[in-house]
Amino acid sequence: MTFQNLLLVPPERSEAIKRMATEFRAGRVAALSTHINADGDGCGSETALARLLAQRGLTSRIVNPTPWPTMYDFLLGDDVSELSAKGARALTGIDLLIVLDISDLKRLGTLAEPVRALKVPRLVIDHHIPNDEPAGSLVLTDTAAAATGELIFDLATVLELEITAPIARSLYAALVTDTGGFRFSNTTPRCLAIAAQLLAAGVNPEEMYQRIYASVPVGRLRLLRDVLSTLEVDEELGLSWISLAAGMLEQHGVKAEELDGLAEHPRSVAGTRMALFFRDLGHRQVKVSLRSTGAVDVNRFARRFGGGGHAKAAGALIPGSLEEVRDRVVEAAREYLGNG
Repeated sequence: MTFQNLLLVPPERSEAIKRMATEFRAGRVAALSTHINADGDGCGSETALARLLAQRGLTSRIVNPTPWPTMYDFLLGDDVSELSAKGARALTGIDLLIVLDISDLKRLGTLAEPVRALKVPRLVIDHHIPNDEPAGSLVLTDTAAAATGELIFDLATVLELEITAPIARSLYAALVTDTGGFRFSNTTPRCLAIAAQLLAAGVNPEEMYQRIYASVPVGRLRLLRDVLSTLEVDEELGLSWISLAAGMLEQHGVKAEELDGLAEHPRSVAGTRMALFFRDLGHRQVKVSLRSTGAVDVNRFARRFGGGGHAKAAGALIPGSLEEVRDRVVEAAREYLGNG
């Protein structure tokens, strides 16, 4: 397959984009949102889409359920309105809502109920396995996409919009973070072809590496030290897990956004098939991040606990104390791996 053929937009995506574009009318106000604790794909897709919609004459405002991660401040600018601090109030006066990188409305957290009550069109652009309640009825989704940012690139291609240098940086941030620096199994030839196009549009890969991966505060490394001291391994079944107790973020002066990537450490243990990262949120709520290697499907496992995601990266929010949830999930994971 030639380079240019790799960049062709699959017909199903192209048709979905054209249907969605009927809502992109000049003069309209669009709210863009993504999941709790926005990551590089969510933030990159939002900022890229906001600038692309401006080329169609729309005004966009980013409204997320949790604060914008400071590590992605460089993707913002005077031309992008980030109003997450206003919460549901920022959804007033909009003409449409576009939800990015979410397969389930519940992942909008505190915005879920206000979004359910909206009377405006709700659009979804996502690459996760569909869940019980999508955030909208007009959907552009494909689990074959390396990241939601890939679908935004396709939207720009189909609608013949310009990928400026700021848009390219945002899309590159989406791709590089969701593929683990182009190391995970979702790193496809098409994904790398798109990355090449983004480099040609002005992305400096060393600068992006410095901003995303090489600007770690010392508190995060100290937190990592303490979290790795909790590492437990079941070598026979290929199960590894780490835990983060409540209060440790505050102790080290670390923000929740800086936890991204911690679940990769237990996955890196030789022989690990499933890795678990337990984070005590307090108030008897534990967030579990799941990662896998080989044929182990952690999305299917996460659904047992009301979660979901991808086959090799998923998550769930489970009520209970850290110890209760950890014991329950580890026992279930042992059974799951033992039957696999």
